[in-house]
Amino acid sequence: MKRRRPCPIAVRCLLCALSLLLQACGESGTEPWHRAEFAAEFTADSTDVESFEAYRSLEDDVFAELTEEVYAKVDTGPGFEFARFSAGSAADPRSRAPDWNRSFELASSAPASGVLLLHGLTDSPYSLRAIGQALHAAGHQVLGLRLPGHGTAPSALLDLRPEDMAAAVRLAASYLSSQVGGGPLHIVGYSTGATLAVDYALDALGGKISPVPTSLVLISPAVGVSPAAALAVWKRRAGRVPGLGRLAWLQIQPEFDPYKYNSFATNGADLVHRLTRRVANRVAVRAKSNPDEVLPPTLVFKSTVDATVSTDAVVDQLLGRLAPSRHQLVLFDINREAVTSDLLVADPGHLTVRLLEEMPLPFGLALVTNESSRSRAVVLRRTPALGVEATSTPLGLAWPRGVISLSHVALPFPPDDPLYGAEPPATGEGLFLGQMAVKGERGLLRIPADWLMRLRHNPFYELLEQRTLEWVAPR
Repeated sequence: MKRRRPCPIAVRCLLCALSLLLQACGESGTEPWHRAEFAAEFTADSTDVESFEAYRSLEDDVFAELTEEVYAKVDTGPGFEFARFSAGSAADPRSRAPDWNRSFELASSAPASGVLLLHGLTDSPYSLRAIGQALHAAGHQVLGLRLPGHGTAPSALLDLRPEDMAAAVRLAASYLSSQVGGGPLHIVGYSTGATLAVDYALDALGGKISPVPTSLVLISPAVGVSPAAALAVWKRRAGRVPGLGRLAWLQIQPEFDPYKYNSFATNGADLVHRLTRRVANRVAVRAKSNPDEVLPPTLVFKSTVDATVSTDAVVDQLLGRLAPSRHQLVLFDINREAVTSDLLVADPGHLTVRLLEEMPLPFGLALVTNESSRSRAVVLRRTPALGVEATSTPLGLAWPRGVISLSHVALPFPPDDPLYGAEPPATGEGLFLGQMAVKGERGLLRIPADWLMRLRHNPFYELLEQRTLEWVAPR
């Protein structure tokens, strides 16, 4: 049988399509901060780093590498004023004192306790700066840990492992405990930092490490993520093939935020998926073997809507598995006065509705919600663990006009945050990435529209701060 020859036009079209695909997946669009490697960065295999002091010393080396591998390769001057890695720009974190991308310690002469702060993925110690300063003012010794892979450049996330971050948390917890003479140790974790806090507590309760935390405070905890994150591992592996480097990134955006990466490595999604799945499984196992003490007393702050992590997971994989009466959820509802529009998706406050229907709950629920559907004023409706009757307390606070909900990234930042707050600082100088009302044609700004829409501060931050201070106070 005579074999048909392939159509030359079809072959050329196929080759052209493959060429375009390889170009799209190649290195085009990446910058020095997407390609830099930091040999000095701490990993779980850094056997010569046995103390937090050594970790801080290594951190100095990492930031020296950042200067050589990234800043030295980026232009400066007009046109680069809002480029994070352009030396001397408004977005250059090194021009600010202190540089909140680095680990920080707020010492106390007679500390009531030690509080370890763990930021989230792609974030930096800046994200818990405000709560750390409030805790320090209340008499606690505070340590804000820079997790490995963070505070430098997005490329540092390309090979980061959960084990690397967990090893750094152990060093920091041991050091802080020694600084407070073995006194109470509390851990405040934000997003992925909250997952690491739970992971550490499980190891400590299991006798693998010490000390055991006295309590946990979890802000927007990454307890569960989308099942689609499980596919990231395959995309990450493909990104290692020469010519397919672009696949190593789920998102490449301009870097203008001095304390957070805008570009997101595919490995980040895989890392969070593995970490959350592991921690959820560990909580489930301990709930069966030690049901009376699954975790230390745990306070959780959560927005009822969250585009980053699963909202139901905070109940199904965490609070619902813990011993009754020792734990509490502070839930920030949607703005009920503003949700009558047909433009909103159906049931935007799903978690709120679910919890109210499932009363009584094994944990205390403090719901921050509208006084009524006709008022922007908010109240705190508290229901004790295993209770059904709620008490309502006016907070003297209200939803700002035009704000319909909080977001995953908003909770730990006060309205007066100089970078992400409700208004620019009175001086009017420097970079401001907070609430901005920008209108015009699409495609004009380098900042994506969904980035601008997302609320980046918490109008009810003072409640979060007050409740945290109460939670870690001596009992």
